[in-house]
Amino acid sequence: MRPPNASALPALLRRMPAPGVALALAALCGVATPALAQQQGVPTPVPDQTIAAVEEPRQIDFESDALDYDSESDVVTARGNVILRSEDQSVRADEVRWDRKSGVILASGNVRLVDADGNQLYSSSVELTDKFETGAMEDLLLALREGGRLAAESGERGDDGTIILNRAAYSACAVSDPDGCDKKPSWRITAERVVYSPEDRRVRFRGAYLELFGKRLLPMPGLSIRTDGGAVSGFLIPDIRISESNGLELTGQYYHRLSDNKDLTLGAYVYTSAPPMVSGQYRQLGDKGAFQITGYGTYSRRISDFTGVPTSEQDFRGYLFANGKFQFDENWSLTSSIRVASDRTFLRRYDISRDDRLRSIVELERIDRNSYLQIAGYATQTLRLNQPQGQVPIALPVIDYRRRLADPVLGGTIELQANSLAIVRDVGQDTQRAFAGARWDLRKVTPLGQVVQFTALARGDVYHSDENGLTATAIYRGNPGWQGRAIGLIAADMQWPLAGEAFGGTQVFTPRVQIVATPPIRNLAVPNEDARAIDLEDSNLFALNRFPGYDRVEDGARITYGFDWELTRPGLRVKTTLGQSYRLDKDRDILVDGTGLSERVSDFVGRTEVRYKDFLSLTHRYRLDKDSFALRRNEFDATIGSRRTYLEVGYLRLDRDIAQGIEDLQDREEVRVATRVAFARYWSLFGAGVFNLTDRNEDPTLTSDGFQPIRTRLGVAYQDDCLEFGLTWRRDYVDQGDAQRGDTFQIYFSLRNLGFR
Repeated sequence: MRPPNASALPALLRRMPAPGVALALAALCGVATPALAQQQGVPTPVPDQTIAAVEEPRQIDFESDALDYDSESDVVTARGNVILRSEDQSVRADEVRWDRKSGVILASGNVRLVDADGNQLYSSSVELTDKFETGAMEDLLLALREGGRLAAESGERGDDGTIILNRAAYSACAVSDPDGCDKKPSWRITAERVVYSPEDRRVRFRGAYLELFGKRLLPMPGLSIRTDGGAVSGFLIPDIRISESNGLELTGQYYHRLSDNKDLTLGAYVYTSAPPMVSGQYRQLGDKGAFQITGYGTYSRRISDFTGVPTSEQDFRGYLFANGKFQFDENWSLTSSIRVASDRTFLRRYDISRDDRLRSIVELERIDRNSYLQIAGYATQTLRLNQPQGQVPIALPVIDYRRRLADPVLGGTIELQANSLAIVRDVGQDTQRAFAGARWDLRKVTPLGQVVQFTALARGDVYHSDENGLTATAIYRGNPGWQGRAIGLIAADMQWPLAGEAFGGTQVFTPRVQIVATPPIRNLAVPNEDARAIDLEDSNLFALNRFPGYDRVEDGARITYGFDWELTRPGLRVKTTLGQSYRLDKDRDILVDGTGLSERVSDFVGRTEVRYKDFLSLTHRYRLDKDSFALRRNEFDATIGSRRTYLEVGYLRLDRDIAQGIEDLQDREEVRVATRVAFARYWSLFGAGVFNLTDRNEDPTLTSDGFQPIRTRLGVAYQDDCLEFGLTWRRDYVDQGDAQRGDTFQIYFSLRNLGFR
């Protein structure tokens, strides 16, 4: 970066960031260290002459091309690539005049001062003391390590260390383009005076205004910045939104920095069609971890029942979200997340979240090299209007312990596991489960390159349940009271990678065969709480148990076979998987029709991935009916384009033809689209949509005709290196109680390095 001159100052005054202003001003106070100054690349030319000053207050070294000394006046004058170093900072200038009697050092001509934090001061002239503290300055520019710049016509330093800059401007924007040509910054903060106080390490702007594209927009009274780059208390830029449910919305927030590790943000929300709302967020970082607590609250009408009809009386409505992570030592940690809402439509009504359930968790974990312990609890609040809260389970406690034995057994590794689970419901079935088991694995590579793995597993389960009749799906209930079962499993898995050249690249073809055998298991005698969503996919094709949880385990014997194929070329990678399984016996008790596993010969499942440079990414997952080759599962996600202009498409269709009444396994069809088109260098148009394509033939409970928009969004945005703003329109097509369908408009605004969102 070339030093500024008087003609360049107007451009420099248009672009710089706020948090770093004080950092740069630290340089003016002589705060620096040699190590950090050297990291900033201070040049070290070979000098013609070098003189070390007498060590009075501190050591000052000169390096220059030429050096003159007037013994009568005791003045040292250095010219040409002059470099001064004094312990903790350095100065480069065309000429330096040092009056050793008065202790005044005057540096002039392309002056650059580097401080300990890596901030650089450029000026036409700087007056220093022999303590390397600055005095008067002219035409100065502070280039901050964090990317901002503060420019001023003049400045001076008082005896108490206070620094005053006159007619200053600050911005985080670059003042030149990639070709090196000058350009105007998108925004800047102008001020008549900028005052740095070393006592509280703050930079304060007086008479400050925000300018956008050269136009003065609004005053910014009380703007201040910390010298260490930390946050400063103050108001944030307000948000503006218009929605069908709340009308015009204006949001204002105040950020309060309590200390270096604590802060508090208070917000107020004013609506034209709803009562006002307040919010607060507290955050704290400690030696063992961090946590935050966020809350919203208002008084308004809530829905009276599942019909969505609001009551006539106002009531308190709100939302609480708290989470944290604490690491007590290298082994023990605690993770928690609490989410609670006053009612089912509050979050949607005020556009805080679109989740249809709120999950609260507490997890205590101990992890070392050979063992893992987790003690956890889970609770869920449903926000679905047609689902009774009393049937939603609470899991407490959930205990899982695993230990891997250090010494091999028969050449293989043994892992022990103990697990317990207690599930309670206000209105519904209660279940308690405990099991203990051991698993042995041996992995070998044959001389021909086959990868062979042998597995043996033994486990004993104990269950207790009551009120089983309240579970709607009969095959999930199990028998009431105490139940037990034993599980045994042996398996052999063989993969044979074969590599070679093909199509101008390298291909790897890996056939795979797996044999799994399990004696008959009393599956239906015990409840099914965690293994309901069974569906044959590429991800569980070769799993020892295709059920997702512990409550159901496939019994009998089966053979699974398939292959992986991968082609790699420069910039291109294609990977595909295809497989199927064959059961030696036929068991329909736990594998219902439509899952792809209910008959002896399973459906075909596969996955194909294509990646071409950074331009194309495509993943296709599918399941083909073994008899008709109909697509029972068809899912793909594709991204085409660059980071600025792209198209994302996601599609999912589940056509499993499963009987009605089997919860968790109903058919669905959905498409998701998102796109962004960049134009005029910094501008872009963007849009997104979610569409339900499920019709009444797939789900008789729906009234959709096969095309139902769920949510669409369009917008326009501007984004450069330091400024981002835009306008977004969103339309919701489904009423959720008092969260009405309709249009929502939002304006957002963000400035880099100034604390504005």
